[in-house]
Amino acid sequence: MLQRTRLLSVIAVIGLLLAGCSSPQPVYRTETFEPESPFVNWSTQEPPVACEVGKRALLSQGYRIDSANPTSIRGEKFFQPKADHGITLHITLVCLPSNVGTVLYANALQTRYELKSSSNSTGVSVAGVGSISLPWTAHKEALVKVGEETVADPDFYRRLFALIEALDA
Repeated sequence: MLQRTRLLSVIAVIGLLLAGCSSPQPVYRTETFEPESPFVNWSTQEPPVACEVGKRALLSQGYRIDSANPTSIRGEKFFQPKADHGITLHITLVCLPSNVGTVLYANALQTRYELKSSSNSTGVSVAGVGSISLPWTAHKEALVKVGEETVADPDFYRRLFALIEALDA
């Protein structure tokens, strides 16, 4: 009996170790915090002027401005690559003073949605008699968020900052 208990304990420990090995590595462990970043650009303008140019750049590309103050802009644009898929791209620009004028920080967040449908049938239950299901069904369709991630593509930010610099000239 004691040997069987030990054997089961060893098997349980091995199972836990194997389960731990198969779990994905936490994302924060892969974060590199490199000094060179695609999210940063410099301007010789003062922060409010640089942010105003950034706002005009986003507006020129069809972005809707969610919120704006002199040193921070948030814009969003909606895409529909397929009939049952939607994507929202949120861009935040922050303009802070630096020794050359302004440092612009940009961050884009991509949110993916899919159209999901559900149906319900109507049922009636009467005490003592039983229940009756009626054939009427209701279909509901809704866009459901299926994923969200920070855009980390350096080319995306190069294009954004190139447009801001072109409008600044």
